[in-house]
Amino acid sequence: MLRDMTAVDFDALRAALERRLEVVADRDFYARDPAGHLAALQDASAAVDRLAASLPADADPTLRHYLERQSYVKAVAWLEHPGAHHG
Repeated sequence: MLRDMTAVDFDALRAALERRLEVVADRDFYARDPAGHLAALQDASAAVDRLAASLPADADPTLRHYLERQSYVKAVAWLEHPGAHHG
């Protein structure tokens, strides 16, 4: 379950997800510097992947599903309100 993660892990995962969503949405950055935008996206994605891989084996299957399917908006919503319906 998510509660087995430390508060720092919880916050770090949510922050990494939010950062990735911000990079994806930053069309001005992409237009100004496509290579820099790609590098930022790769860094943000790597952080999400690293933190997702560190979830405990008994992490909530819904959260795992969102992360595996890259449903990052839903994952952030789940992290903010575990157990609520985010469909």
